[in-house]
Amino acid sequence: MDRQRLDKWLWHARVVKARTSAAELVERGHVRINGVREKSPGHVVKLGDVVTVGLDHSVRVLKVTGFSERRGDATAARVLFEDLQSRAE
Repeated sequence: MDRQRLDKWLWHARVVKARTSAAELVERGHVRINGVREKSPGHVVKLGDVVTVGLDHSVRVLKVTGFSERRGDATAARVLFEDLQSRAE
């Protein structure tokens, strides 16, 4: 697997608790891929894409490093992305 729907990836990476929440977040314009605002939950993300997500009062910048067929625990989700903010600090 070398690509996945944006809403599904956000859910598998445990950025949100439900896939419907991921779709809503994208539709409301709170997600950017490689700096470009995305409004389609079905947009495909690829390895190396940088996903910026505005959540509540914070922003997460994540580089896509993997995909999953199923949603796993937090440890399994952690291998799906690299947190670019923690690296910069």
